[in-house]
Amino acid sequence: MGTAISVDIADPPEGIDANAEVRAAFTWFTEVDARFSTYNADSEVSRMNRGETGANDLSPDMRTVLDACEEMRQETRGFFDAYATGSFDPSGYVKGWSVQVASDRLMAAGLVNHCVNAGGDIRLRGLSPERMPWRIGIRHPIEKLKVAWVLAGDDLAVATSGTYERGFHVVDPFTGAPAAGLLSVTIVGHDLGRVDAYATAAVAMGTRALAWLAALPGLSCAVVTSDGSAYTSDGLPVVAPTPPGEDDQPVY
Repeated sequence: MGTAISVDIADPPEGIDANAEVRAAFTWFTEVDARFSTYNADSEVSRMNRGETGANDLSPDMRTVLDACEEMRQETRGFFDAYATGSFDPSGYVKGWSVQVASDRLMAAGLVNHCVNAGGDIRLRGLSPERMPWRIGIRHPIEKLKVAWVLAGDDLAVATSGTYERGFHVVDPFTGAPAAGLLSVTIVGHDLGRVDAYATAAVAMGTRALAWLAALPGLSCAVVTSDGSAYTSDGLPVVAPTPPGEDDQPVY
């Protein structure tokens, strides 16, 4: 997966082996990495890109991701393009999708209070260990030790794309050059694969993304542009950071 992943379970019901379910989630992430990693020469996506795997030989998960990436390409007017680098790279979708699947499986197992975080792609449900809505800090893209916003909720998919670790690395598929207009885009919804792809597409659009994001139904967003300006949409579940004190609720 190329990132750190955490699974937080709060108040597991009696009779449910939460540890076993968490182990199953990490088995799933290992399977996803083995199948979709562009850095592993033996992965299915690498073999497909070399032409060693025919259309009839693709796994069901690969077909699901291929179809979803094409759907995201159409919905983003081509700015999310898994082929933008010249070969198939579904990284902008598959990380969020895999977390969504893991969260859905935890829900189905009866672990309704959980937070799954894969390098800032977060699916949270239910209540935190403090029996309150989960709180998510969105790191500031310029002042690295600060948060730009704190979000709270009990059923949120949160994805952020930007320049935090790799600088301007998201390619504008229409120019082939890294997009440079936005430092950070956070999108909040309920389908993490979709909001992950949308966040990547928004960064590729640059400042043109502001109008596009405003028109997305059922989603909210927070954006920091390259000149340091910040924008948030209506409905963003933002809360004030808790002042230091004994009753702090952690920011995950």
